[in-house]
Amino acid sequence: MEIDTTASRHTGPRNWLRSVEWLIAAGLHPKANQTTLLVAQDLAKRMDYSTGHVRYGLEDMAVRLDLDRSNVARHVKYLRELGSLAWAARGSRSNIKRILGRPGYSATATVYAATIPAAYDHAMGHRIIGEGYEARAIAVRQETSVTEGANAPESAVDNSSSVPVDNPAKRSLATPSLTPATYGVQVQMVGGVTTTATRQQPTSSSLSQTAKTNSGSKKRATILGNTVTATGMRLGDRLARAIRRAVPWTRRATHDQLRWICADMGEQQWTEDQAVRFAIETGHQHAAGFAWNPQHPHRVLAAALRTVDADQLEDVPFDPTHSVAYEDSTVARDRASLEALFALGQPAADAPHPDDIPADRYTDDDRLRARLDWNTWPEVARHYADDPDDALDLYGTKLCCYAARRDAANRNRQEAWA
Repeated sequence: MEIDTTASRHTGPRNWLRSVEWLIAAGLHPKANQTTLLVAQDLAKRMDYSTGHVRYGLEDMAVRLDLDRSNVARHVKYLRELGSLAWAARGSRSNIKRILGRPGYSATATVYAATIPAAYDHAMGHRIIGEGYEARAIAVRQETSVTEGANAPESAVDNSSSVPVDNPAKRSLATPSLTPATYGVQVQMVGGVTTTATRQQPTSSSLSQTAKTNSGSKKRATILGNTVTATGMRLGDRLARAIRRAVPWTRRATHDQLRWICADMGEQQWTEDQAVRFAIETGHQHAAGFAWNPQHPHRVLAAALRTVDADQLEDVPFDPTHSVAYEDSTVARDRASLEALFALGQPAADAPHPDDIPADRYTDDDRLRARLDWNTWPEVARHYADDPDDALDLYGTKLCCYAARRDAANRNRQEAWA
C-alpha cells in the first residue's frame, strides 16, 4: 500500500518501533514474530527522523541480520500487512542517474515510510486529527470550566461503553520542567544592561566546610598500599628509567606504568642496582624475554610485588657486604686453573671426590651470574646431562628445565631432518 492510499498515519522511528512491538505482541498478524521485530529494528536504525522514510536495502539487510533474502522480504511483507509500512517510492530498474543528469547506471531504490495503523491509536486512546497518511495524533487535555468554578460538584463518568486503554508510555518521556537550576558559585549579573559580572563571595562557613571535605579526602595509595609522596615518586622515576634501560623485556610498558610500579621501591629507598636485580629475578621466574615476551610487563612486576611480603622485599635488594667479587669467586678460580692447565700442556688433575667438595661450592653471586643469560641453554643442557645435582645448584630449576626442553626440541628437529 502506498502513502497516497494508506489509512495509517505517518510517524517517526521511535514511535513507530513502539507501535510495531505492540502490534506483534497483540497478535494482530498470525505470522509476525521475533524475526519481524528484528527486521523492524534494522529499519528503525536507518530511518529519517523528520520524514520517517527509509531505503529498503534488501541485500544489505539480509547480510546484517544473517537471514535469507527471501526471509527478510517475507517479514517486510508482514509489516506492510500490519499497516506499519507504506511505499513512498517503488523500486524499479529505471536509471536514477539519468534522471539526475549523471553518467552511469543505478536502479531506483525502494523507499518505505513508517506508519501507525488506526488499531494502535484506538488501543492507546489517541485522538487523531485528519485522515490517512497526513493524520496526526494530539494530546487530550481536560480543563475545568471557569463558569462552574473550582468548587463545582464532580459528576460521575459513564465509561461502560468504552474499551480498555493500554498506555505503556514511559514517564521519563514527559517534558522536563522549565525551572532553571541555580548553583552557589553561579555568576550573578548586576545592573541588567551592563556586561559587568560579579561572582558571589564564599562565606566563612562555606570555606570551613570545604576545608573539612578536602581534609577528609582519601589520598592515592601505591600497589602495596603505601601513601604516595613526592620523594618516592621522584626516586621511582629514576628506578623506572634504570629498569627500562637494563631489562629489555620491560620496554613494552610505558614509562608512566613502570614509574607507578617503582613507587613502592622509591618509598623503601631502593637503589638502581636493587631495582634492576628485582626485575631480572622476576623475569627469570617467568622466563620473560626468553620463553615469552609479556604484553604488559608492568603487570608482571606488579604481581611479583604483591606476592612478596615485607621481609622478602628486604632480602631482594643487593647487599654488597655479603657479595663476593668475581675475581674471588669459585667460577673465576676454576677458569684460571683451566687457563693455566691448557697453557702448560699438563694433563688434567684427577676429579675431586664428592665427599671433598664443600656443600657451599657456589656462592649466591655465582648463581646469580650463571642465571643472568638464558641464551647459554646449550651449555646448561650439557652441564645438566653430566651432573644434574650440580647444574640444579648453579643454574636453578627453571633454567635447567628450559634448557632441557630446548635441547630435546633441537634433537627432535635434527632427527626429523635426518
